[in-house]
Amino acid sequence: MRTLIAEDEPLARDGLADWVRATPGLTLLACVGDGEAALRAAREHRPDLLLMDIQMPGLTGLQVLRALGQDDAPLPAVIFTTAYDEHALAAFELHAVDYLLKPFERQRFDEAIQHVRTFKPTAGLEALAQVDPPQAPGVPEAPLTRLLVRDLGRIVPLHVDRIEHLRADHKYTAITAGGRTYLVRLPITHFAQRLDPQRFLKVNRSSIVNLDFVVAMTSDEASQLVIQLQDGQRFTASREVSRTLRAQSL
Repeated sequence: MRTLIAEDEPLARDGLADWVRATPGLTLLACVGDGEAALRAAREHRPDLLLMDIQMPGLTGLQVLRALGQDDAPLPAVIFTTAYDEHALAAFELHAVDYLLKPFERQRFDEAIQHVRTFKPTAGLEALAQVDPPQAPGVPEAPLTRLLVRDLGRIVPLHVDRIEHLRADHKYTAITAGGRTYLVRLPITHFAQRLDPQRFLKVNRSSIVNLDFVVAMTSDEASQLVIQLQDGQRFTASREVSRTLRAQSL
């Protein structure tokens, strides 16, 4: 894979270059140190793989990828590198293959390269041009399909279909999927706005459930519906949501 590195920190740039040169199947095209140079080099060389920092002078890595998404040319596979994990959701919405949180070790770099080798862009990179432009006022954003979560020191993709429920946890949102819970540094209101309303229901101020995992709904003493999920978790719907659900029942 013909590889371009865009990294403004000289030591990090040199380290990545050494790893690329030492990795079978990778060829280093160039190293650049700012966002504008990254955009020029990507358009000139058309790399297969772009290793790119997010915070760079000139243009951010996210802006570079958005600009490339408007070109009439195939997009490279992109691995973002950054010291800040708050960009993870935006990076994955732009269909980055992986996201390396600094400082990372050689083993984590190798895992990211393996993700690139097995990456299938059928509904990924080609869709960037359609999802990237800013939404017009009053036009809702497309529902989330995937997001990135922390897992044992790594950042891994999580398909929204697997999410069973979400709970507000101060400044975080606790997301449960497949029997595991992940903390994401975003308020639950963000997910309430971006999850498919045909599948996900905000049952009260602090909880969202995936209706695909609901087993039953029963009334409590206050006539509010208690929603039971497959994992045994129970959520009490607000009075307004309870009335709406009853009205929708056949």
